[in-house]
Amino acid sequence: MKIPNITIQQLLEAGVHLGHKTLRWNPKMKKYIFGKRDSIHIMDLTQTLELTKVALEKIYSTIANNGKILFVSTKKQASEAIAEVAKETDQYFVNYRWLGGMLTNWGTISGSIKKMKKYEADLVSENRGFTKKELLKMSVKKDKLERSLGGIAEMKKTPDLVFIIDTNYESLAIAESVKLGIPIIAILDSNSNPDNIDYPIPGNDDARRSIDLYCNLIKETINNAKSSIPSPEPKKELNQDTKEKTQEKTQGKTVQEIDREKLEQKFSKDKKETLN
Repeated sequence: MKIPNITIQQLLEAGVHLGHKTLRWNPKMKKYIFGKRDSIHIMDLTQTLELTKVALEKIYSTIANNGKILFVSTKKQASEAIAEVAKETDQYFVNYRWLGGMLTNWGTISGSIKKMKKYEADLVSENRGFTKKELLKMSVKKDKLERSLGGIAEMKKTPDLVFIIDTNYESLAIAESVKLGIPIIAILDSNSNPDNIDYPIPGNDDARRSIDLYCNLIKETINNAKSSIPSPEPKKELNQDTKEKTQEKTQGKTVQEIDREKLEQKFSKDKKETLN
């Protein structure tokens, strides 16, 4: 298992240790907090380091077993970053708005995805037969659906793992994942609720440098895991000698003789005697 090397120095430089103001903290995060400075909570980076490694190992094993990850973050600071890493690694993402039932009511959601794809097909079709007004309406509807569903348009089943940045924003995603028994990895700031998170990573979930660090580590882990998956063996073809021998056997024979040989191979010895 090959996961990226990470140090406390890297975490410090990315500002992962910086929590929220002490007045905004969640007491459930107490065990992950080292102390406070200038009325700001400081995360315990020794725990962050170890828990990050555990989470990366989970990501690696998921991908190595041909699993899929759903990245979720609808907050402005992280939405672009998670979409980028998901696209680059061929995973799924939700970065605009979590629609109720995205996981637990997949039948309805998949119907909306089909509708979105139909709009796309109609808009690029040469013989559309629609008026400009109809095309404009379709374009608006397609864009609206794509913002919410574009990142999961190719998702055929529930994901094997969910990665979340800011649990306060994504309570619906957490509830649905828990209901379906999908493991959750989440970045937990000092104001977060760690309940129901299987693989917590205590750290700053607002600073772009911190978010970029998390995403880069995950991207590298996924790529390493993919490279460990053995390629399917190509189908064996007859070598040239075998082809030539087969051709030699059939050369000079009539169609009737060849058919007779095939029949002899098909029927058993007893059946041949009965025929004679």
